[in-house]
Amino acid sequence: MHRTLSAEHEHLRDVVARFVRDELDPHAAEWEAAGTAPLHEIFGKAGRLGLLGVDKPEAYGGAGLDFSYVAVVAEALGHSVAAGIPFAMGAHTSAMPALANYGSDALRSEFLAPAIAGDMVACIGVSEPAAGSDVSAIRTTARRDGGDWVIRGDKMWTSNSTQGDWIAVLANTSDENGPHRNKSLILVPIDTPGVSVGKKLHKLGMQSSDTAPVFFDDVRVPAAHLIGEEGMGFLYQMQQFQHERLWVSLRTLAALEDAVTLTAEYAADRKLFGKPLIQNQVIYHRLADYRSQLEALRALAYASVDAKARGEDVTMSASMVKYLAGKLALEIPNHCAQIFGGQGFMWESRITQILRDIRIAAVGGGANEVMLEVIAKQAGYVGRRAARA
Repeated sequence: MHRTLSAEHEHLRDVVARFVRDELDPHAAEWEAAGTAPLHEIFGKAGRLGLLGVDKPEAYGGAGLDFSYVAVVAEALGHSVAAGIPFAMGAHTSAMPALANYGSDALRSEFLAPAIAGDMVACIGVSEPAAGSDVSAIRTTARRDGGDWVIRGDKMWTSNSTQGDWIAVLANTSDENGPHRNKSLILVPIDTPGVSVGKKLHKLGMQSSDTAPVFFDDVRVPAAHLIGEEGMGFLYQMQQFQHERLWVSLRTLAALEDAVTLTAEYAADRKLFGKPLIQNQVIYHRLADYRSQLEALRALAYASVDAKARGEDVTMSASMVKYLAGKLALEIPNHCAQIFGGQGFMWESRITQILRDIRIAAVGGGANEVMLEVIAKQAGYVGRRAARA
C-alpha cells in the first residue's frame, strides 16, 4: 500500500514544477527546432537544485533520500513541454545506480560526484544494433591487457552521447559462465582515444534529447574503471533498469494526464452540430475511462516505488508498471488526437507532440513485449508443466 506523500515530497514537487516553468518550458520550442538542448547548462541548474542525486550518497553530493523522492521528481518533470529534457535526465540518472552502489571510492569521486552536480553528463551503453531489449545478446567485448581493459564494439540509441562526458558500458568480459554471468560494467570517459560518437539520430519524438551511436575501437581504460565485480554487469544493469522503468513510467503518466486534460478542455470549447463536443457520451466516457486507468497506473507505480524504497526487488512490479505505461502511451494520445480532428494532425499541436514524444515509452527501457516476458517469467508461467488431470 502506497504511503501519503509527505510535506517534504510536496515541497520537492513544487521545486521541480518551478524548474519546469522557469528553466525548461520557455525554451521548449527553440530546443525542439534545433533537435538538441544545452545539457551541461540545464543539468548544472538541475544539479544546484539537487535534482540529479536525490537518492545518492551525501558523501558525493546526493541528498541521501529514498526512491520515493526520485519518483516525485520524475512525475513532476513529466509535465514539461520540453519532454526531451526529462528523457535526457532519466538517461543520466539511470546511468548512476551501479556506480553509486558498487563503484570504488575513486570512481565515485571522479565521475559520480560531478554527475550529481550536473558538471558531467552521463550515458548508458547497453543497446546495440542487434541487441535492444535482449541485453544478453550484446556483442561488445572488453578484454584485459595488463592494467587496462580494451573495449571493442558498438552501442546504438545512446541518449546524451553527443554531449556526454562518460558512459557506463556493458561488455562481455568472458567467453564462459553463460550470457548472464560473462558481462561487466565499465566506466569509459567519452574523450578516451578510440571512442567516437556517430551522427545524431533523427527520432520521431523527443527531439530536444540527442541520441547517437557510440563506437569503441580498441578503447583502453584502466582496469580500475570496472564498476563493482567482474561478471556482475548483467545483474547490475537489471537493477538499473528498475530505476529507468519507474522513471519512464512516471514521466509518461504525467504526460498522459496532460493529454487527457488538454483534450477535455478542447472538447468543451469545440462545438459540433451546435453543442460542445464533450457532451457526446462517447467522448466523456472515453475521457473518464482514461482518467480511471491513469489513477490505477499511479497506484501501482507508487506501490512499486515504495517497495523499491524499502530495498525490495521490484523486477515484476516495475515491469508491470512499465508495460501499462507503454500500453497507454500507444492508446491515449492516439485517441485524444482523433478528438482534436484536423488540429490533431498538425505537427506543432501540443497533443501531436505528446503523441510523438511518449511513443518511446512502449520501447525504451524494455519493449512492451519484453515486459510481458519478464512478468510471465516472474509469475512462473514460462516453463510451467501442465497440471495432471
